[in-house]
Amino acid sequence: MDPKPTTASYTETTHIVLPNDTNVMDNLFGGQLLKWLDMSCAVSAHRHSHRITVTAAVNNVSFDRPIKLGDMVTIKAHVSRTFNTSLEIWADVWTENQFTGERIKCNSAIYTFVALDENGKPAPVPQVIPVTEEEKVRFEGALRRRQLRLILAGKMKPGEASELKALFV
Repeated sequence: MDPKPTTASYTETTHIVLPNDTNVMDNLFGGQLLKWLDMSCAVSAHRHSHRITVTAAVNNVSFDRPIKLGDMVTIKAHVSRTFNTSLEIWADVWTENQFTGERIKCNSAIYTFVALDENGKPAPVPQVIPVTEEEKVRFEGALRRRQLRLILAGKMKPGEASELKALFV
């Protein structure tokens, strides 16, 4: 039986950047942000699928703005689209200055997770029903991003990427 489609649920986590999280410039280590992103995206994937999920790919991470020592970091993640057993998770990273309260979007990331059954085999996941305009845009682009990822991984031939070809024809 296929899981019923559902709207995206958002996972929001907040961290404070401590001295042990920073480099010599007092900026958050990129690897620490990747760890926080992976955990937030994993929770979002689990909540959507109600299954154990594992990271299959880190598709994109942008480091658009440094995150400073003392900043509060909020990661808002949601499932942007699903494909049978995989889930694309989109995460936006916001910083908040603890003294002024100013919030700035500084990074974003796209991860792919795979849901597993009790035997560790890929398992079906519910489809996502996009509601907001942002969710619809991300949902529509997900198939192109998936095809590009599969081509780069050698799991799909470029000629089979119908959505990507449609951009150029």
